Amino acid sequence: NGIKFDSKKERSYYLKLITMRDLGLIRDLELQKEYVLQDKFVLNGKTRRKITYKADFSYVTTEDDKLHVVDVKGFKTDVYKLKKKMFEYRYQTELEEIWEKEY
Repeated sequence: NGIKFDSKKERSYYLKLITMRDLGLIRDLELQKEYVLQDKFVLNGKTRRKITYKADFSYVTTEDDKLHVVDVKGFKTDVYKLKKKMFEYRYQTELEEIWEKEY
């Protein structure tokens, strides 16, 4: 479909999600959806940029209407760990991780 992926495992997981979508198991599949973790603000006359997190995939399971936000990971950076906590706090949704060894 002309989509470029960061890794083979991310591509493989995408193909799995496409199959699940076609079978009616999931809906609202999105790639690289951006979530705002902290809004921009002004301090002492200087604007601070917003902080965002871009998920590899997000979708809703049709059986229970549950939102799934997924990141396909090779390893955890310190920035990722911090953004994961910020995402889970703001959206009250667990960020799901798919690891190279798992998939």
